Amino acid sequence: MRPPLSIRYITLPALIAGFVAVLVGYTSSAAIIFQAAGAAGATPQQTGGWLTMLGLGMGITTLTLSLWYRTPILTAWSTPGAALLVTSLPGTPINEAIGIFIFASALIVFCGVTGLFARLMNHIPLAISSAMLAGILLRFGIDAFGALQVNFALSGTMCLVYLLTRRFTPRYAIVLTLFAGLAVAAMQGNIHVSGGQSMVMPEFIAPHFTLSSLLGIGIPFFVVTMASQNAPGIATLKAAGYQVPISPLIAWTGATALILAPFGGFTFCIAAITAAICMGPEIHSDPQRRYMAAAAAGVFYIIAGIFGGAISGLFTALPLALIHTIAGLALLGTIAGSLQRALSDEKQRDAAVITFLITASGVTLVGVGSAFWGLCGGVIAHLIFSLPKRQAG
Repeated sequence: MRPPLSIRYITLPALIAGFVAVLVGYTSSAAIIFQAAGAAGATPQQTGGWLTMLGLGMGITTLTLSLWYRTPILTAWSTPGAALLVTSLPGTPINEAIGIFIFASALIVFCGVTGLFARLMNHIPLAISSAMLAGILLRFGIDAFGALQVNFALSGTMCLVYLLTRRFTPRYAIVLTLFAGLAVAAMQGNIHVSGGQSMVMPEFIAPHFTLSSLLGIGIPFFVVTMASQNAPGIATLKAAGYQVPISPLIAWTGATALILAPFGGFTFCIAAITAAICMGPEIHSDPQRRYMAAAAAGVFYIIAGIFGGAISGLFTALPLALIHTIAGLALLGTIAGSLQRALSDEKQRDAAVITFLITASGVTLVGVGSAFWGLCGGVIAHLIFSLPKRQAG
């Protein structure tokens, strides 16, 4: 039974977690989106429209899915997919690029409607999915303390405030830590807001389909998106204990991209890292009440889409040390919980450690990221370790 929908669950920690999730989502990979749009031959005006459409698409899907399922479901663009486009699209006309986006989105919808992806994900043990999530988030935890070397006063103050508030007011630890970081950054003069066009109207681009581009770019783009974005996203929900129907999530996000692709919304996927930010115990002691943090992120995404230029400028105005520190600290609880679930079952411990190490290594093979290979390595190890032993005699 779904928990009731109530405005009482909209708390300050939920709002801050939603803002931090959007902040991390934009600052971590917005530059790749600009590069991908440039590789497709998009003009600066079209690129701004792409970012606007991506913000609106992520906001609408995040808000509706999280409220419908009462679960912290966040969507995101495919960062690995965008990175693949940066290297694959140069020389491809922009109309063919739109055709590639529509083709890949149609394949994602097919996987959602037929349930193929859901059946695959249901065979992955909890320990392995938890280990993969821990491996994905490890870099963020390391970067939080690595930022001490970049700006000791800023990151050190934030770490100290986080420790003190976690001891005395844990529910508002991230809120107060963010405020402390903003105060120190302002005193240091490290907040640089640049002017620019605040609203950009998306432009419709007619698609053009060619067999060579669909097979040479469309298929790899689809595979990378499903393996490196949707698989970790679903595993993140599973690792956090949220049981949601996988196929509708894949189908709805794919259908959204299918509709918005001609305007630059090249893909929408189930998020992993930003979703994990909205699953922490600081948001609410009851995991069934944490969906409001995701709903808040959806609202912030919509605002970022409507005022794409201005919001992007705001996000890029903050120093990287602040972004790295607040993201890592916000994910500490999720990292700890993921490691605990990954290692609690002794029979699956070795497979979970293999998954964790491969994922954390950041290795990329045939254009597919380490999260997918960590999942594969863990499942293979699990199957081998589960083989029956020969009876002595």
